Amino acid sequence: MKKYFPTILDYFLIILAALIQALSLRLFFIPANLASGGVSGISQLINHFTGWPIGFMILLGNIPLFVLGWRFLGGHRFALRTAVAIFMLSALTDLLVQTPLFAPGGAGTRLINDLRGDIFLSALYGAVVSGIGYGLVYRARGTSGGSDVLARILNHYRGVPMATSYLLVDTAVILVAGFVFGWKAALYAMIALYVSGLVAESTLEGGGTVRSAIIVTSEAEAISARILEELERGATILEGTGAYTGAGRPVLYCVITRAEVATLKAIVQEVDSRAFMVIGVAHEALGEGFRPLKT
Repeated sequence: MKKYFPTILDYFLIILAALIQALSLRLFFIPANLASGGVSGISQLINHFTGWPIGFMILLGNIPLFVLGWRFLGGHRFALRTAVAIFMLSALTDLLVQTPLFAPGGAGTRLINDLRGDIFLSALYGAVVSGIGYGLVYRARGTSGGSDVLARILNHYRGVPMATSYLLVDTAVILVAGFVFGWKAALYAMIALYVSGLVAESTLEGGGTVRSAIIVTSEAEAISARILEELERGATILEGTGAYTGAGRPVLYCVITRAEVATLKAIVQEVDSRAFMVIGVAHEALGEGFRPLKT
């Protein structure tokens, strides 16, 4: 049973993500006429002209993208996870409106009425909620179909960040929606798209942003000793060569938290004021002293 737990957890996250995404559509995007991009946005446009169920249109629109994802994103494993995500999102999008949540006087209906006319808050809340849903799907190593498939392909094969991928694959749908719902709604939909991508990245990678430091110094051992003692962090001494002089020189590498940056700077300045140091941002640190290394 223990070996199946990660897989069970993945599918639980996928179903939870589908529910969150469906809520973002029904509570925020659809009432405010904000095209959410991708297949969901196209489905909103079709529903506007035909009245066809949005969830059902999401299901139909995902079929060709599902085939594309099968080819590029992992075959059977991708297929099963994504099929569950697409089906649950499609079903929940149409079924939620039949629940007491959206009945007259229900909590969902009251929220929609409270936000009616405030397109900014609808866009902001919708972006945050949908972004969490997208991030959970990615953490479960799946997609919710639609533009997620194209975003994952761009991210996996081209290294394009998720936020950028969303912009690339969804902007066209939002621009088309501008002709239908108006350009004010399209502008807010663009903002929502960008924010949801950032939230998705944060949900996927975690909020524990750390700092990586590279220090070129002749006092690598002394600095590393103080890092071990004062910061209780590990450090690695690498062998480097000066490009101009050709002389060998040690290079110190360590990973710290944002709160420890000032202390590290003070240590380096006190030990070797002639040292050269670069501090960069790392999205995640896994291993001893940070988060456990696990998939």
